[in-house]
Amino acid sequence: MIEFPNANGVSVNRSGVSPRVLRCCCVALTTIVLTCLLSVTTAAVRAQTPTTIPSAPTANTPPQRVVVAAESVPSDRLASPRATMTAFLTAINEDDDTAHKWQAVSRCLDLSQVNAERSRELATKLLGVLNRLGEVTPRTLPDRAWVELTAADSYTYFPRDKVHDWVINQASPDGTITLARSDDGRWRFSAKTVAQIDNLYDSLQHLRIRHGVDERQLSLPLWIESLVPRSLKTGYVLTLKYWQWIGLFLILLVGMVLDLTVRFVLRTMSNRVIARHHASADQKTIIAAVRPLGLLFAALLWLVLLRLLGLPDGALTVLLASARVFAILVGTWSAWRITDLVGEVLGSKAAKTQTKFDDVLVPLIRKTVKIFIAVFGLIYGAGALNIPVMPMLTSLGIGGLAFAFAAKDTVENFFGSVAVILDRPFEVGDWVVMGDVEGTVEEVGFRSTRVRTFYNSQMTVPNATLVRAVVDNYGRRKYRRVKTHIGIQYDTPPDKVVAFTEGIRELVRTHPYTRKDYFQVWMHQFGASSLDILVYVFHEAPDWSTELRERERLFLDIIRLADRLGVQFAFPTQTVHLYREDPHSEHRPGELPARDTESSALSLGVQTARELTGNQPWVNQRPGPVAYQPAPGTEPPKHESRGSAGES
Repeated sequence: MIEFPNANGVSVNRSGVSPRVLRCCCVALTTIVLTCLLSVTTAAVRAQTPTTIPSAPTANTPPQRVVVAAESVPSDRLASPRATMTAFLTAINEDDDTAHKWQAVSRCLDLSQVNAERSRELATKLLGVLNRLGEVTPRTLPDRAWVELTAADSYTYFPRDKVHDWVINQASPDGTITLARSDDGRWRFSAKTVAQIDNLYDSLQHLRIRHGVDERQLSLPLWIESLVPRSLKTGYVLTLKYWQWIGLFLILLVGMVLDLTVRFVLRTMSNRVIARHHASADQKTIIAAVRPLGLLFAALLWLVLLRLLGLPDGALTVLLASARVFAILVGTWSAWRITDLVGEVLGSKAAKTQTKFDDVLVPLIRKTVKIFIAVFGLIYGAGALNIPVMPMLTSLGIGGLAFAFAAKDTVENFFGSVAVILDRPFEVGDWVVMGDVEGTVEEVGFRSTRVRTFYNSQMTVPNATLVRAVVDNYGRRKYRRVKTHIGIQYDTPPDKVVAFTEGIRELVRTHPYTRKDYFQVWMHQFGASSLDILVYVFHEAPDWSTELRERERLFLDIIRLADRLGVQFAFPTQTVHLYREDPHSEHRPGELPARDTESSALSLGVQTARELTGNQPWVNQRPGPVAYQPAPGTEPPKHESRGSAGES
């Protein structure tokens, strides 16, 4: 006799969602989704040959385990009806509840006409029928010698004349139990038997168990069905029992509740994680990211709970396929949205750093992850729809050469983007000139780089051309040069010229954005109608707008300085002098400069410049870059201003 297990425990492990999921891009989420999908379709591992054959306890004796001699077990475990029945009972009555056990059981069934995912439930029902028919005695079944002698292709175990007459008298069996030889020469429970096992089990379920363990201890769906009132198990609507319709409604309801719960929890966690890392993200982006995650958890829950209803093949196949496709779609959608959220969070952190390398890297990584998400979504979506993927991938190898030629430009652009990232000739926000293209770099992508011109148009430059192009990066200038000539009248006394030039130097030394260690302000040349003073200075300005503002500030102070010193600006004029030459007139030279004439002029220029700038607010606090503010009493413009990096 053999000892049967009393019950099988079923445990469900729940794993919480860690906040770190939101910080590791969409790679972690994609791994979780793919793992869940692969766990459903993992290839079966071949089972080891057991060495015991179970039989059933009688009504008057306790259960015992009997060990069968090794020579009584055929070398091929499915070589005859006896071997197949022995292998089936041996595997299904093992104490452990592992995938190895149920894979061995499934090999005894011909699942060609049913959904293979129901193999465990169908095998359990078959065991229930056998236990109600009585003890199975393997030695009474045909062995390999009988098969070789008769060359039979099938053997009917139930019903048999005289042996099962009592069953026919007490019930109306709806089906048979037949073992048939498959094309590979192995004997299995026939496809017709497996397809009719639901009806046969329902017709014999009311009989008492004459042998073995209650099959409901081996199957959670059968145990759940045993708790349902009989009135809900007898009626059918569209091939489904009443209680199965109620179960479908409850499963759908639980999934919707889980969806809303996951959305609320993840939205709260996302806000806390983002705030803790001193980053920012739009609430619309957060809501868009957590919405598909709630649907993903609901879909995974449906995939688990649908198997507990004991649905027939047609309904289970349709519902599981729909749930899988839905899970893959929302999983891909979730990963896509999470990538946007993580990219936005990382982008906000990158905007706070001084380097602009991360401003280029974050969008590029986001696009890379999205490409992988789309590829994996297509592959597993095709698998869920039973579309063969491997032949498609193999065909890519055949047409790889043609594809390589067709994608030549794309590959060049890709390596061009890699070169841009590694070499970093420019960064986002830089003012660059690349051949005929001039403007501000907006985005560096896989294929191209987008530049916003000063006409506010957007130009797309293929990355392949950047490898060979000469890039003039104005955005990396530390200083911005100002070179001009100031013309003053010819009748300006030399002392005032010296005072004026020194006053300009003092303005340069005082102004907040001017370079203090190198500048040139000198009386430079005699112009056609003016004395030309060279002003050659540099502004340490971060952008063009700030440069223009500081240039204006300096020029206005130069005008004020000239006014205070009495220096007149010259403009192109022609003065015609008509006079009669007096041969007796004498030239009267000017006074010679004294010892302190130049120093007095320098002091006058410095003092005048300091008087001009002494009360200015920028003396004590350096003004920041230009921020465009609306006029008082007006609304700020809603469009984004562009083209402020350089001249048009």
